[in-house]
Amino acid sequence: MCTYLTQKIELDGAAKGATGWFTVSDGAVYVDHPFHACHEHTLNIDFTNPAEGPSARVAVELTEEAALALVDAIQKALASAPPGLASGGHARAAS
Repeated sequence: MCTYLTQKIELDGAAKGATGWFTVSDGAVYVDHPFHACHEHTLNIDFTNPAEGPSARVAVELTEEAALALVDAIQKALASAPPGLASGGHARAAS
């Protein structure tokens, strides 16, 4: 059963799509029928930047188990780094 409930969030990051790297400004997370994954339903995550058009989108379709494992891995990776190291307040030095 599809929930038709979409959790939308503002993001600050980057993603690599079919045409190269783009800034990610928006995210959407929802449970629905996947487009490509071979499952009846998946947790779907869209990383987008609407200002850059439809090509600025990366979509992920995960099983419930994979989604929960990803959440756990993200929490462990952040916990293993010094607090604030990956926060938006740390700009990368120009190369």
